[in-house]
Amino acid sequence: MKIVTIHTEKIQNIFEELNTNFGGKVTFDVDEYTLEVNNSFAKGAISGASFNDNISYVQFDMTFSADLKLNVINGISSPIYFAYCSKGNLSHSFGISGEERKLKTFQTAIVTSKLNQDNVLYFEKDKKTKFTLIIVGTQPEPSHSSSLNQMVRETFFQENPEEEFFYAGSYNLKIGEKIEQLNAVTQTGIVRNLLKEGILRIILAMEIQQHTDDLNSFAKETNCLNLREMEEIKELSEVIKANPEEPFTIKSLSKKSGLSPNKLQEGFKMIHNRTVNDYITHMRVLKAEILIRTSDLNISEIVYCIGFTSRSYFSKIFKQKFNCSPKEYKFNLNPLAITA
Repeated sequence: MKIVTIHTEKIQNIFEELNTNFGGKVTFDVDEYTLEVNNSFAKGAISGASFNDNISYVQFDMTFSADLKLNVINGISSPIYFAYCSKGNLSHSFGISGEERKLKTFQTAIVTSKLNQDNVLYFEKDKKTKFTLIIVGTQPEPSHSSSLNQMVRETFFQENPEEEFFYAGSYNLKIGEKIEQLNAVTQTGIVRNLLKEGILRIILAMEIQQHTDDLNSFAKETNCLNLREMEEIKELSEVIKANPEEPFTIKSLSKKSGLSPNKLQEGFKMIHNRTVNDYITHMRVLKAEILIRTSDLNISEIVYCIGFTSRSYFSKIFKQKFNCSPKEYKFNLNPLAITA
């Protein structure tokens, strides 16, 4: 087993130490660091950045050839770590000899240790792990009495500010989707930095809300999907998103996934806040909007391409989403191109 030690004071230090231990190449763009590694020990990428309110994040998309203990040393403070595992799983302990607690795929976690007590993350060998860690510093900022890091500190440490804290939440695919948005940002420079900071704050809010919801739930596991069912719902969602024009039905999706119709509906409502059919319709309308913007097809052809049989029905739901008819939308994009 390999043991790697990093410090949390500055994001730059984290990547310097990761680079020293893992090899690879570090690139830098407006406060964002990326370490790309491809050697006998580690393959993948680690990215991270710092933002206002003493908030930073580190994201792992890695596979290691040996078990790894990542020892995160607390310096002059004990940050709060908000974690989400998108793929694979890993474990956490307070100190090398502490009790190991596992964080599974699609689970959130909130962790902080006592001052001078380390946080240890365990990565399993030969298993691809995607893991996002949001770090909120807890040092008081006198000049910003209402700063976010102070509010987070007060939220979690009103009673026992010096105690260790570990919380593993319910499965949550909505956070996973928001992390995918974070990774899909293609802009560069300051625009990229601003977009990422905005999405990161939303993820942080979702993780805190997850904690609140779990505390308010008297039966946390009641009517929740298990990990396999969550994975099936996520896979079905991606299939529908990629090919919304296909003639999907509850029966065909149930057969494909092995989930009952009730489980399908429960999963889609929990993840997307929509029924299965509403999600299919939503994805079709989004694809239609893309075709209107990017193709030479007329409206009738687009209706056919996305799997609808009624142009009037399509126009109705399109107007509900975009506040204008498909024809008006196309005309506003290019007044000379309207032929439908």
